[in-house]
Amino acid sequence: MFEKIIANVRQQQPLIHCITNYVTVGDVANILLACGGSPIMADAIEEVEEITAICAGLDVNIGTLNARTIQSMEKAAQRAHTLDHVTVLDPVGAGASRLRTDTAKKLLETSCFQVIRGNMSEIRALAGSAQTTRGVDASLADAVTEENLDGAIAFIQDFQASSQAVIVITGAIDLVAGPTGTYVIRNGHPMMSQITGTGCMLTAVIAAYCAANPDRHTEAAAAAVSAMGLCGERAHEKTLQAHAGTGSFRTYLIDAMSQMDDNTLAEGGKIAFYKKS
Repeated sequence: MFEKIIANVRQQQPLIHCITNYVTVGDVANILLACGGSPIMADAIEEVEEITAICAGLDVNIGTLNARTIQSMEKAAQRAHTLDHVTVLDPVGAGASRLRTDTAKKLLETSCFQVIRGNMSEIRALAGSAQTTRGVDASLADAVTEENLDGAIAFIQDFQASSQAVIVITGAIDLVAGPTGTYVIRNGHPMMSQITGTGCMLTAVIAAYCAANPDRHTEAAAAAVSAMGLCGERAHEKTLQAHAGTGSFRTYLIDAMSQMDDNTLAEGGKIAFYKKS
């Protein structure tokens, strides 16, 4: 299903320009190195256009917004679009404040993002159908479950069609929607929600996977989501074996990503595809 997607990343080592939040910047850099990519962190408005020009992809994360970085995000995204580089938007906390929601929407209006990744509450806020929010975490009312899965798939496919981007919704059940249908991914472990940054890390991995597979953005994004979830499963197993806690879990998660390959993903991926009707 995802043949050579990871091998392409490790062979090409795509350089990813990350304008991300300062809470998770170190973990984002480390997970990019672990997955086979290469990170560069630059958010000064004086250099973002030059930096993104030498990169294969752009990761824009609005987790710690301020007036200075908003302008940098806009300039970098517009430059990446001009160069036809892959761009991924992580609308962290959209729906929690007017600034976050308006910034994410403006970025989508003024730049062409190939991929948008967020939890269901954040994506609903972008789509104009937000219900409730818990800051940067998804509301329990928005959680994707087996019971509401059909409705969640219909929602994500509608938003994909209107945005023309690959849409990634992460949670207990992950969804990745492209033009032909939606991948439903059941990899992962609840312990991933007990450390900061797994979503930010995933967004960067998606950027690397898509940059190395430019004609397969939907499949690349789905592979990244499944791989990250599988890393969470493996990290949890090692944490239990070591009688350790969340700090060790974070390290084991990055370790697992550094060991991920196409065969491991094929064997451990829990993925179903729902063709668009």
